[in-house]
Amino acid sequence: MTMSISRASIRRPVAVWLAIIFCLLGGLWGLNTVGRLEDPSFTLKTALVFVPYPGATAMEVEEEVTDVVESALQQMKQLDRVESKSMPGMAQITVEIEMTYGPDEIPQVWDEMRRRIRDIEGELPSGAQSPIINDDFGDVYGMFYAVTADGLSATEQRDLATKLRRGLVTVDGVAKIEVRGLAEEEIIISIPSARLTELGLPPDQILGIIADENQVFSNGEISEGLSRLGVSVPPGFVSVEGIEALRLGAPGEVGQIALYDIARVVREETERPSQIVRHNGTRAFTLGVSALVDRNVVEVGRSVEARLDQLKTELPDGVEIVPIYEQHKVVDEAVSSFLVGLGQSVAIVIGALMLTMGWRAGLVVGATLGLTVFSTLFFMSVFGIEMERISLGALIIAMGMLVDNAIVIAEGMLIGMARGKSAEDAAADTETATAFPLLGATVIGIMAFSGIGLSPDATGEFLFSLFAVIAISLLMSWILAVTVTPYLGKLLLKAPKDTSKDPYRGFIYSAYRGFLWLALRARVLVVLTIVGITVWSVMAFGQVKQAFFPASNTPIFYVEFQMPQGTDIRVTNEEIARLEAILLGEEIVTDVTTLVGRGASRFMLTYNPEQADASYGQLIVRATDATLIPDVAARLNRELPAQFSNALIRVEEIVFGPPAGADVAVRFSGPDPVVLRQLSDNALAIFDEAGTITNSRTDWRQREILVEPIVDEARMRLAGSTRASIADTVQYGTSGLRVGTLREGDAEIPMYLRLPEVERDGLDRLRDLSVWSPGANDYVPMANLVSGFEPRLVEALIHRRDRERTITVLGGARPDLTANEAFNSVRDDIEAMRLPDGYSMEWGGEYESQQMANESLGKQLPISLIVMLTISILMFNKVRQPLILWLVVPMSVTGMVLGLLFTGLPFTFTALLGFLSLSGMLMKNAIVLVEEIDQQRAEGVEDYQAVIDGSVSRLRPVVLAAGTTIFGMIPLLPDAFFASMAVTIMGGLAFASILTLVAVPVFYALFFRIKPPKKENAPSGSPATA
Repeated sequence: MTMSISRASIRRPVAVWLAIIFCLLGGLWGLNTVGRLEDPSFTLKTALVFVPYPGATAMEVEEEVTDVVESALQQMKQLDRVESKSMPGMAQITVEIEMTYGPDEIPQVWDEMRRRIRDIEGELPSGAQSPIINDDFGDVYGMFYAVTADGLSATEQRDLATKLRRGLVTVDGVAKIEVRGLAEEEIIISIPSARLTELGLPPDQILGIIADENQVFSNGEISEGLSRLGVSVPPGFVSVEGIEALRLGAPGEVGQIALYDIARVVREETERPSQIVRHNGTRAFTLGVSALVDRNVVEVGRSVEARLDQLKTELPDGVEIVPIYEQHKVVDEAVSSFLVGLGQSVAIVIGALMLTMGWRAGLVVGATLGLTVFSTLFFMSVFGIEMERISLGALIIAMGMLVDNAIVIAEGMLIGMARGKSAEDAAADTETATAFPLLGATVIGIMAFSGIGLSPDATGEFLFSLFAVIAISLLMSWILAVTVTPYLGKLLLKAPKDTSKDPYRGFIYSAYRGFLWLALRARVLVVLTIVGITVWSVMAFGQVKQAFFPASNTPIFYVEFQMPQGTDIRVTNEEIARLEAILLGEEIVTDVTTLVGRGASRFMLTYNPEQADASYGQLIVRATDATLIPDVAARLNRELPAQFSNALIRVEEIVFGPPAGADVAVRFSGPDPVVLRQLSDNALAIFDEAGTITNSRTDWRQREILVEPIVDEARMRLAGSTRASIADTVQYGTSGLRVGTLREGDAEIPMYLRLPEVERDGLDRLRDLSVWSPGANDYVPMANLVSGFEPRLVEALIHRRDRERTITVLGGARPDLTANEAFNSVRDDIEAMRLPDGYSMEWGGEYESQQMANESLGKQLPISLIVMLTISILMFNKVRQPLILWLVVPMSVTGMVLGLLFTGLPFTFTALLGFLSLSGMLMKNAIVLVEEIDQQRAEGVEDYQAVIDGSVSRLRPVVLAAGTTIFGMIPLLPDAFFASMAVTIMGGLAFASILTLVAVPVFYALFFRIKPPKKENAPSGSPATA
């Protein structure tokens, strides 16, 4: 005869103590070695491809560059979607890879993408430059600082940044350093147009001389005795003075002149920098530090801090390094807070057990719970599961479930010992009767979360640790329940002195027995009541607010600032400076980091940086308290638009989870930009009329005014000039004609030939310029070559999605509404729009993100349900019992709806996960109840009495299992991310568990046609005899 696990554990105490010591020491080791993050990492399966095409319009870029690159990318089998943005002089293509590809496969995918792009470089137009590929778009620079550099020259800033980069890159655990916002320099050679014309100097000659003088030449070598000496010709100039000294004129001419005789050469900050950064109004640049993926970010952050403290002693006066975001401190604080919450949860559960089961039994179950938590920490470290918000939340979510198995074993031992059995026999009998059902119920509980773990998209990757930790902890809870719990029970549990007393004759048991007696007699009424309550709950669910992911509790918010398309970055900077001053005047604001021209480095995984755009600005605002942000954000969203009539301003809170983009977005696709504009205008009108959407806009933005010279082809040919000469003159008379580069260390400073500023004040000046004529070897008045300058409106941004032109209308939800409510307010009207043939419409924004996540989860859900159903059938080897179990699951809707309506919390994606997990929790409770009824019937107890006695005997385990889970959720209620999930589980489990204690016996009696005896009296102590 095979010895039971429980009996073996009791007879081999050394093995049990070894297991206990292993759990304790392993847990302490895991606690010290497990990685720490703020949020779980997920792979951004996105790459950016940039192709510069100087001088081309957006339409030319689209047709000649974007289409070529997209055609090559579309041949990739791994491609999920390709989006593009064609702008004047630049193509930007965003490559999205299928979600089924994991982190280990992505590098190979990017290699293939690079090969395909290299293969089509020869198909690009002659003026297009080589594609620039950014496949590390998802790198996170979690230690993110502003380096205030007011008063430093561009060279001093660059030297300072180099010093900081070199000092930090050697820190153990640091992966990359990114610097942005450094002052940019240019060298301007200003020559009045009249002087150029007078001397007859073509721009090509100046460009040629500078290019010749600035080359890096190959070294020669010469033998000198036993040594070989290198011979190197240095560049002709290494400074502004060297440039000024360049001699102009034809070879052999005596009258050559120096450049300084005719030009003013200056080195200065560029007029239109690519980015401007300020911190609290002071000029700055940003310094981002990323940690290696396999390193503890808290330790790396502390090392970076220590190195910065050393470097600060060497900084120039007035320079400060100010943290914008310190991931390591956020992680340390978050993990510490969660560990406190975990400790509170453990204490609450153990306290509840001691109050309800007595201190001895409570200590036995509590000790098993503690060992389960410690062993889970050990395996988290072994399997590389970081300690972050989701994994720690999973431990708290599982807290109540972790004691279910131990409660059943301890309860069985208490009852067996109360009936005169020894502790060993009581443990062995309990394990024999319940171990297999408990294992099945545990696996079912795990499978309830498997839809999360099997989901292949970013949301599934983000929440994978929830499934993994719950799976590990629940399996460990079963293993320890059948090994350690019996041994601890033998040590601590005591049999009552009077073993003849019925353990189920207390007031609560008697009251439940009486209520169950009534329910079984009115079974039809009970079933109708349960069905009615469930149907009402499903209908009432429509009143629950809907959201995808909740707002973060990080005390930071963003202010997005967008001027009209084509706005000069200097104008954008002036306007955003006014906004910056307003924000610094807010009482809750402590710091404001202003970025003009593009977004910041990706300092949080969920932060989506904006690419280069001179009309764009962003302010990263730190507040004193995250709870104050929603009210301030709502007020600013109301007040700021009136103060900045030319700009679109929106205040956005940080949200948990993968970024979803705009709250509400609708896309129109088709061939004609004019028709797409009309459709977007109609959608914008619907958005505005609804009154529920703010900051409505399109991603194509406004058209730009493009001024084109009207070239007289015949006169131009007669004069011996060319369009290239006209283009060079236009550049010389406007932004400047690029004539060379000054190399200074690793920096390259561009050089431009440009009119003096006084001559660059309008179109009239362009008409007065002279154009070099290669044929005539002289200058020709511009007026002889062009009949005028014609302004026209052109598309400045052309977006495409999967190679089709697509315009997106975007908007934010009104502050008092969720994104889902704002979406529903315009959905019917948008979907009622009539679209011309060849045009299509689809929804984007949060609705699309939510649908994609739910769809991905839905694809895996049938697998989970089939496995759960299969296990439940195999457990009983029958069909009726599993059917009873599954009828319990819908009852959780009632408690969930009541809980969310009462608290006012929205039904988020995490709440959906909580609702799905309820099926496993409820079935665990129902399984032990049905199994007990089956067991009593198999032992010969009369069917009706078996239903009542079996239900009564499982009252305490079911109530304790549900109660510990509910109380264990309390520490999650203050957490913004888990609050909705916690309320869903607490409400659903509380109400459904009460119904389970009534519904399961009633359904059991109905399915097995068990009727009450005709002459049965109401049980003593029941309501019927009161």
